[in-house]
This record gives sequence, structure tokens and C-alpha cells, in this order.
Amino acid sequence: MLLYGAGGHAKVVFQMFLEAGDRVEAVFDDQTLRLFSDQEVRLYNPEIFPEKQLLITIGNNLARRRVAENVVHPFGKFIHNTALIGSQVEISEGTLVFQQAIIQTEAQIGKHVIVNTGAIIEHECRIGDFVHIAPRATLCGNVQVGENTLLGAGCIVLPNIYIGKNCIVGAGSLVTKDIPDHTTVAGNPARVLNAHL
Repeated sequence: MLLYGAGGHAKVVFQMFLEAGDRVEAVFDDQTLRLFSDQEVRLYNPEIFPEKQLLITIGNNLARRRVAENVVHPFGKFIHNTALIGSQVEISEGTLVFQQAIIQTEAQIGKHVIVNTGAIIEHECRIGDFVHIAPRATLCGNVQVGENTLLGAGCIVLPNIYIGKNCIVGAGSLVTKDIPDHTTVAGNPARVLNAHL
């Protein structure tokens, strides 16, 4: 596997690969001249291991999306062996599922999604592309989340809620109502802090 990104998020992914006995052939980043673990960080080059799959190991949704639009390598996906994945779950390319995450039956997970440590995605949820579900976030049944949205650590989203694209849900928030596109919410219950374009 190849990794694109060499920050803190990438360090966790790299460690998961080591623990799984998988090999990381190269690490790319927009900043070089440093070591990542025991590997030199390189600028992205489509001619390096062109047949290998690549994962974008950048936590920021919009930055991850920009990189994905310019990468030539095929994308892989990674599911940690302690994650619990239900029946008829769809997990798309580029997605990372971290330790002890749970994804229940008939959930659909888009491209380049991060399902972080201990996150819970219940039955029939629909998660758009480039979403980040932070550690211990809980999505109850039939929640829909639009692309590029960040669900903060430990937040809870009640059943049948729709969260739009380009949203931010603050850490520890309780989402009890639908959230329109381009909105930041926080609190218990979650309230709108601002709407942005």
C-alpha cells in the first residue's frame, strides 16, 4: 500500500498497517525532506509503484478531496481487524475504518471516508464521500450524512436525521434535528453556530 499524507492521522494508519503485517511501500506528502517512521517522505509521483493501491491519510476532508482529484494510482481501502462490519454493508474505495469501529447492516459508506476509532454507524445509514466520523461518534439508525462533513468526537446523532454536505458537528453534540448544508452546530441539543458557504 502507498500512503499520501505524513501527519498525525497518517501515523495512526501506518501503525495499523504494521500491526496487520501489511507493508507500506512509500509515503507521499506535499512537504518532503523528513522521515516518516523509517521512510523518506516523497513528493507524489505516479510512476512510483504505479500498480500499488494508495490511501490518502489526511484528516481534513477538503484537503483529502483535493488530493484525490489529482492522484493517478488506484485507491485501496483498509478495515482494522477489530472493527465489526455487519451484513450487506457497502464500503467504497479510499475509506479507512479504525480500531473497534462498528458499522451495522445495510449501511453505505462513500469514498475516502474516515470512520475513526470506536465510531458507531448503525443500520441503514448513508455516509457521503469525504466524510470524517471522529472517535466515538455515534450515528443511530437511518442517518444520512452529506459529503465533506465532519462529525466531531463523541457526538450522537439520533435516528432518521439528515445532515447536509460541508457541515461541522461539534464534539460531544447531540443532534436531534436535521442540519442543512454548510452549517456548523454544537451543544446538547445541537444548535446552529453559523452557516457558511
